[in-house]
Order: sequence, then C-alpha cells, then structure tokens
Amino acid sequence: MLNKLFGYLSHDIGIDLGTANTLVYVKGKGIIINEPSVVAINKKTGRVLAIGKEAKKMVGKTPGHIVATRPLVDGVISDFEVTEQMLRYFIEKVHKESFAFLPRPRVVVGVPSSVTEVEKKAVIDATISAGAREAYLIEEPMAAAIGVRLPVQEAAGNMIVDIGGGTTEIAVISLGGIVASRSLRTAGDELNENIVQFSRDNFNLLLGEKTAEDIKIAIGSACALEEKVETVMRGRDLVTGLPKEVAISDDQARTALSRSIKILIDNIKATIEETPPELVADIMSRGIILVGGGALLRGLDSLVSEQTKMPVKVADDPLTAVARGAGIVLEDIEKLKEVLVSMEDEKAPS
Repeated sequence: MLNKLFGYLSHDIGIDLGTANTLVYVKGKGIIINEPSVVAINKKTGRVLAIGKEAKKMVGKTPGHIVATRPLVDGVISDFEVTEQMLRYFIEKVHKESFAFLPRPRVVVGVPSSVTEVEKKAVIDATISAGAREAYLIEEPMAAAIGVRLPVQEAAGNMIVDIGGGTTEIAVISLGGIVASRSLRTAGDELNENIVQFSRDNFNLLLGEKTAEDIKIAIGSACALEEKVETVMRGRDLVTGLPKEVAISDDQARTALSRSIKILIDNIKATIEETPPELVADIMSRGIILVGGGALLRGLDSLVSEQTKMPVKVADDPLTAVARGAGIVLEDIEKLKEVLVSMEDEKAPS
C-alpha cells in the first residue's frame, strides 16, 4: 500500500544502462540525464566519491587508493553493488526537484538481447535495490526500434543495428518480437582498443583509452573521405618512457578500425541470411536503421549499404534511441507489455 502511495509521488523512468553511457528518460519530460557509466570509489573506505561525468574526468588520473571503474562490461553488470549505487544516484537525481522524499518509480531498463537469465535477474535486483517499485526489462534492439518509431508490432520486417559502447545488437523485428538477432562484443570500446593497438604496433606509442576515443571521433571512418584529415596522438613512448606525439591520418585510423568494422558487417550479413525471405523483402524497401554511438562513424552507413545491397540510414539522434524507446514503452506499458522481456519474478511485490 505504501509502495503504491510513494509510486504516485514518483516519476516513472526508462533507463538505457549502457557500458559507456547511461541515459534516463522520465515519463512526461523526456531524456533528462545522459552521463558516463563510471563510478569513482575510494578503496580504503569503500565510499563512492563520484558518479557519471565527475567520475569520467578521473579515469586514468587517480592515485592508487581511488579507482574509477565501469560497473558494466559488455552491457552486463560486472559489479552488482556499484551498479546499484549508480542506479540509486540516477533515480534520486531525477526526483531531486520533486516532493518525493522516498521515490518508488516504475523503471524500464534496456539490456542486450544475449543476456542470460542470471544477468537479467542481476539487473532486476539492482534496480529494485536502488529504489524502484517495479522493474521491467526490454531488449536494447527492440527499445531502439521503438525509439526511432519503427512499426514493431506490425507483420513486417524491421532491421536495426545498435552499435553501443560494449555491445553491438543486430536484430530483425516483426510482430513485437525478435525474429533473428546477433549480439557482439565488437562495438565502440573495441574500436578504441584497435586504435590503441595500432599506435603501439606502428609507433611504439602507448595511448590512454580516452585519447583513443577522441581520435576515433575526430578522424575515424569506415570508408575513404573526400577530404583528408589528420590529428595528433599524444602518449608515452614505449622505448624511452617519455612523452611523445605523432600525427595520424584518417587512412591510418581507418586501417586500425578495419578489422572490427569487417566483423560488424559480416554479422549484419549473417543476420540477413537467417531472416525469412518475406521479411528480407520488407527490409529491402524499408532499409536497415543504424543507432547507437557507433552509427556516427563516418561512412559506416555507405559501407554497410554497399556490402548488403540494401538502403541504410542513420537514425535521427542515434545515441538516445534506446532510452527514448524505453520511455515510449513507459508511457503506455499495458499496450506495449508484449515487447518487454518475460521472466519470472519480473515484478517486485508492490
């Protein structure tokens, strides 16, 4: 009874619990939080020092007793307690300006399509422990498809490729369900790692993860650019141990990223091969939709289109598609209940 009363005072929220970033959608307000999924902890005291943007600034710059960690690896909870604290922080931040002194919202959380029952339960438990009244799960490709307003409940094929930080989700959706899918560990983080490895192998230069990501964003591409661009890599010389900077061109960056991009395209093709021909015909007319941060890689849509012989387009605001989809489900949870992940103990007793 009390839970229901607190529920009326709470804002229902949709969460895209990503490896790299967490986005929070509030019912009736839209996306109000977009922060890195990073938590800084003092190992001596076990106290959380910072969450989100403040913690991201500390990555790679902390003394020995402070650790800035990501509690999610490849889209899956690797540290339950830290994830719970991060979720609680976001739930409380949403309710800061309301009168709810003990918020008990309904929460819809996006998870990779490949998660196991144990991993699903971990997300549900962490969300309930963080203060949710009810917790529901939705597969990220389904949420992304709803977020970009694809007609997922119709008897027609919709293909979505969600390239996030830790995972890439490829799915063909029809009649509110996933017909064929792939979930890969090749995503944004892997592309950063490719650049780190390339600079180590070719220039004896050790880069930090954030520097590699900045290079990927600045000059990364999937196919040749009309105008050549280059940027500077700064890191530590592996031979002398001293600081060193090297210029890198878009051609070199593309060479570094090419292996991972090939894996992505091969898996998109493999998913199409598993799709019934009637749905393939629908996808040929509707096109493949790219979402997630990786969709912003220059020329990726052109390369996927060239390799699959299908039209490909990048969704508007691809970074927020999953959070928007979770939010749309929240707005009409009874009508869209069939798209949620079904599992036992789906709800906490209210």
